Formats: sequence, structure tokens, C-alpha cells
Amino acid sequence: MILTDGAIHDYRETVRQLVDASKLPLSVIIVGVGRADFDTMEDLDCDKGVLRDSYGNPAERDIVQFVPFRDCARDIDSLRKHVLAEVPHQLITYFRRRGIAPNPRVEVNYPSF
Repeated sequence: MILTDGAIHDYRETVRQLVDASKLPLSVIIVGVGRADFDTMEDLDCDKGVLRDSYGNPAERDIVQFVPFRDCARDIDSLRKHVLAEVPHQLITYFRRRGIAPNPRVEVNYPSF
């Protein structure tokens, strides 16, 4: 989780790192604090399209979730919901692209007391 005031001083390098990291079992959650302009943070969250580095290489999958704190500062449940909203899909996407299936269900018999 990254807390930020909105300023990215090395945007191209940040995008390159995120594109590279999209191959890993990783989720990046960014919470924007303050009144800054978060347009560049919104660009990192691939909700509007595929993130591409300066060489045109696409991210393998969306790993970034950006949440402006001001949108849910008064409601902790809303903050929790928005911060974690994309993580399950990001995890499933990683496993499916790698051909990793869930383990079979195991029945557990608990002793009765």
C-alpha cells in the first residue's frame, strides 16, 4: 500500500516498474491523500485501458488500485471496500494466466465435544 499526495516525479520509470511487476503475484494499492490532482494516479489504475510503458510494452494484467481518500474519508467501510475491491480479481487473473488451479476441496471432520 502506498499513501501519496499525488506527485509522481518519475512517471515513466513508475509505469515501467508496474508493467514489469504485472507478471508477479503482486497488487499495488495507492491511496491518494490531500487535495492534489490525482490524474496521474488514475492513469496507473488500468480501469480505462491497458497500461503501457514508454516502449509500448503492455502490462500483463491490472495490478493497481487507486483510491482517493477524500472520496471515502468519512466512511471507513467504504474506504475498506474500495481499497480491497480489485485484489480478488487481480489474484485470480494471476493464477489463471499461470495455469494454477485451486487445490481440491478437502473435507474435514471435526470431533464433536
